[in-house]
Amino acid sequence: MKLKKLISVAAAAVLSAAMFTGCGSKAPENTVFSIDDLNGKKIGVQLGTVGDTYASDVEGATVERYNKGADAVQALKQGKIDAVIIDSEPAKEFVDKNDDLKILDDPFADEEYAIAMKLDNKDLQTEINGALKELKDEGTLDKIKSNYQGETKGKNKYTSPDGVDRSKGKLIMATNAEFPPYEYKEGDKIVGLDADMMQAVCDKLGYELQIDDMAFDSIISAVQSGKADVGVAGMTVTPDREKNVLFSDGYATSTQVIIVRKK
Repeated sequence: MKLKKLISVAAAAVLSAAMFTGCGSKAPENTVFSIDDLNGKKIGVQLGTVGDTYASDVEGATVERYNKGADAVQALKQGKIDAVIIDSEPAKEFVDKNDDLKILDDPFADEEYAIAMKLDNKDLQTEINGALKELKDEGTLDKIKSNYQGETKGKNKYTSPDGVDRSKGKLIMATNAEFPPYEYKEGDKIVGLDADMMQAVCDKLGYELQIDDMAFDSIISAVQSGKADVGVAGMTVTPDREKNVLFSDGYATSTQVIIVRKK
């Protein structure tokens, strides 16, 4: 009986190993070397993003939508899709951590990130635009960006000034903490460029910042319903979104890029 049990345990271990290695399967060779090569391919995107919009316009392409950009990248590594369309900064983060992936040289159009608010909340828009201007003029916004990008990454962490007045109460920020370096989790805490930027805005305006994590495609609905005061998640200003929410002035620019396997 002991021998049979040992054999059974060993067999289970082999089966488990096969599941994690994909039964020895190898991802197919990369066939996407430019934007034109996307025609007829399987493209992975994060649901509801601008990448989703671009992919939907590719002739003959099958669009696979994921709740997390990381899930799309994993599907690419496994050979389930041929490419991922995503914003440039998260793309760099994913490629830095996966030496079998690369970003193509062909970028899509530049885009601008801004803070989303309820359509009728023009008072808050005015407040936030004023705070953003101050942060830009004094160099604080550039310093926050530098903590998450380039050679100074990790060297310019933002901290709130002492004695900040928070008498205006809470300002609730809806985000999707799956979009490094703009928002991601360190343990249970949501951190990133957007989190620091909004903390700096709240420091200027006298609010206590509360960050609520949710699916990306739920953010605009949360703002419209009043469950959140602002939506901040590397959100690109588009004509369709402007029909549903009010945007602040832009605080960052980005580009949609294509991630593929190296081989």
